[in-house]
Amino acid sequence: MARLDVTETFHGILFPGHLHTQDSLQLALTFQFQDTDILIASYPKSGTTWMQEIVTLISSRGDPHLSQTVPNWARAPWLEQYYSAAVLATSATPRIITTHLPYHLLGPALQNSKVKVIFVSRNPKDVVVSFYHFHKMAKFLPEVHSFPAFLNQFLDGTLHFGSWFDHIKGWTSQKAALNLLHITYEEMSMDLHGTMRRMSSFLQCPLLEDELNNCVKHCSFSSMKDNQMINYTLIPSEIMDHSKGSFMRKGQIGDWKNMFTKEQNQHFQSIFCSKMQDCSLEFVWEKQEKEDSLI
Repeated sequence: MARLDVTETFHGILFPGHLHTQDSLQLALTFQFQDTDILIASYPKSGTTWMQEIVTLISSRGDPHLSQTVPNWARAPWLEQYYSAAVLATSATPRIITTHLPYHLLGPALQNSKVKVIFVSRNPKDVVVSFYHFHKMAKFLPEVHSFPAFLNQFLDGTLHFGSWFDHIKGWTSQKAALNLLHITYEEMSMDLHGTMRRMSSFLQCPLLEDELNNCVKHCSFSSMKDNQMINYTLIPSEIMDHSKGSFMRKGQIGDWKNMFTKEQNQHFQSIFCSKMQDCSLEFVWEKQEKEDSLI
């Protein structure tokens, strides 16, 4: 299923037709969740792949065998993508499921469930820079010509997968209604050990210290960058042009400062303050202390 030039519009949001169909998107909205399911929800380029790896390793108690032998899209499939139904039908319990859908679409399917939802967010300046570079190599996404134009599309909410602002406000506003743990990219980067301990408690999978240390070890940037099950080098070049960049690029907090001009930053701040004035979330915009290079 190539459909590299196809865009699906679903409830006013654009999705790449290479992986999404109207049927697969509609099926996601009526998906029958099990109480034992683990759902990773995120806007693209917010640390999704990293979280898939963390959850896999916690569930495996630090044993890397699964994460080194099964591609992440097969062990933690995207619910709204066309292949997920077949994968989930044969998945062992607990099932790890990933989604980029906004809460207002997926929320009804989650009502009255005990699904463990892990929502992953990242400061939006780093999100837009990472998403811009990803567009350059992903042939199933529209071609990008300039960062200023891409930044404006991001702020307008007209990129594929919709508005970052709507996405993050939608999911984080449901913390009381859902069995939800909100984890930020920045806290994973600055305190991976502590974050994984919190997550293992949330997942009701307490780990011994050596098991926790193994999880941390196999989630390092170098470990994941070299793992074909995670780094997307298994994807053919006609779908993802690896000559245009690496899927695992830098993973640094504050990399946006290498792309944004002063004027772009001022414009971003103006739009951000306007759209997020009713949201109390705080964001880490720059590296605050020495950190490992993680994604």
